[in-house]
Amino acid sequence: MNAQLQTITQLQTEPIQPQRNIRRWSPALRISFRFSLVYLGLYCLATQIIGNLFTAFGRSDLATLWPLRPVIFWTAAHIFHVNAPLSDFFAGNSGTSDDMFGWIMTFCLLVIATAATIVWSLLDRSRENYAELHKWFRLFVRFALAGTMIAYGFVKVIPTQMSYPSLTRLVQPFGTLSPMGVLWTSMGSAPAYEIFTGCAQVAAGLLLIVPRTATFGALISLADMILLFVLNLTYDVPLKLFAFHLTLLSCFLLAPDVPRLVRALSTQAQLFRSVRANRIAFAAQIIFGLWLVGLYCHHSLGAWSTRGGGRPLPPLYGIWEVKQMSIDEQPRPPLLTDSTRWRRAIFDYPDRMAFQRTDDSFAPYGASVNLPDRTLALTKSDDKNWRASFTFQRPAWDQLILDGRMDNHQVHMELQLTDQNSFVLVSRGFHWIEEALYGKYDPTGK
Repeated sequence: MNAQLQTITQLQTEPIQPQRNIRRWSPALRISFRFSLVYLGLYCLATQIIGNLFTAFGRSDLATLWPLRPVIFWTAAHIFHVNAPLSDFFAGNSGTSDDMFGWIMTFCLLVIATAATIVWSLLDRSRENYAELHKWFRLFVRFALAGTMIAYGFVKVIPTQMSYPSLTRLVQPFGTLSPMGVLWTSMGSAPAYEIFTGCAQVAAGLLLIVPRTATFGALISLADMILLFVLNLTYDVPLKLFAFHLTLLSCFLLAPDVPRLVRALSTQAQLFRSVRANRIAFAAQIIFGLWLVGLYCHHSLGAWSTRGGGRPLPPLYGIWEVKQMSIDEQPRPPLLTDSTRWRRAIFDYPDRMAFQRTDDSFAPYGASVNLPDRTLALTKSDDKNWRASFTFQRPAWDQLILDGRMDNHQVHMELQLTDQNSFVLVSRGFHWIEEALYGKYDPTGK
């Protein structure tokens, strides 16, 4: 009894030692965290990400203001020897866009973050971890990403980012659209799909706000942002940098949970009780998967070489403008009321072609070109007895003359080959740096 009392008295008088459950971080992890905190934190503060938390699409990126703005201008002029003006449309949000200002800003933030990481690492070498700081910075990143996801989600839930095609857009030729214009128009013409994508972004933002669901929200955000980044790359949307950094923010939030996610995803029910049987089943599944890959790869390659981008091109390949046309030796001017006058002849596939009428409708035909005889034979799929035949001359590479009989009439046409680069959709190309589209940025995605 006395021994027990003595032990209790000793425990009450001795100081309680704190529990040290948090492990020591590796040097690489500590350095990575320092860089991530400085770089991602500065990027959120320099762009519209921080503004989205307090105002609807904050009108001014802090990078366009003092002190970052003069630093960016000085770096552009003295290091890269370029001009980095604020673009017309992105005057308040140039740090977010892919203009020269945005790229130089990103470089400056990388230099600042690298220098800060070096100094921080030298001054704080003895620290075991940054668990407490990580907890608070992760909270900041959660809300920064949530604000952006909710902001861009609601302009799709209530379709205003990609509005339904305007009346002008409805009559605009497809080839005159830019790749971004195609994306904006296709999204706007399918409002249900736009609303669906907006709901996914809003859901991700709301899940990020709740601590228990933040990992799930980061997973949805990562999927959304990877898709957005790829769309921006492939459709040349001038927000590639922004989408890439939103992807980085999603990865930062998910990084601590990667081991747990890998364990959860790798857990599976065994088909058999025997280890050997399960190994055979695993091998069989892999072999069947390889069979599917080979089967459909072979099918797709065949389709590519026959009717896709690898198909053989017809001898008269191209879009030919009908400059002059006569029927039974009577000139036919290009009147919109003349349904028998062709506007264009289009040769795209080896076995068929199409005439475009003056009202922009199309008349498709089967086509057979005989180069040695310089003849063109046309057929109709819905009339096996119908035939038309032409002889052709090609005085120059971009000139074509057709003479023949069609629907019991003598037809003569003089055609001019259209330069496909005259279509913006073909000639626009890809741009890492975009100050504007066609001299002035169009937020509707022209």
